[in-house]
Order: sequence, then structure tokens, then C-alpha cells
Amino acid sequence: MTVAKITEISSTSKKSFDDAVEKGIERAHKTLQNVTGAWIQEMKVDVDNGKIKAYRVNMKVTFILND
Repeated sequence: MTVAKITEISSTSKKSFDDAVEKGIERAHKTLQNVTGAWIQEMKVDVDNGKIKAYRVNMKVTFILND
């Protein structure tokens, strides 16, 4: 039997939403073992003077708990 846990994280990038997701997963992997997937819940941009300054994603990361 496998038991998983889900944790919510937020990640930001100056490049793109895809980059924000990749950075978030890479960072989660440093702390959490057995990361198996993520749901992207929200996507937001930070705007300054009419220009996009940052891309932000909120996601739920799933990881398998050790025995």
C-alpha cells in the first residue's frame, strides 16, 4: 500500500510560468523525497508600469511517504 501527502507551495520566475513550475518542483525535490506530481492551482503575474515583472504559480505537490 502506498500513502501520499500533498503540500502547497508558491514559486516565482522572471521568465515564464513554465520556469516558475520547474523551479518550484526542483526546490520541492530538495526537501521532499519521492515527489510524484503537482497540480497547478493558480497562475498570477506581477505587473509594474504596464509590464510583466514576474510569473507566479501556486501548486500542490504530491510525494510518497516512506515506510
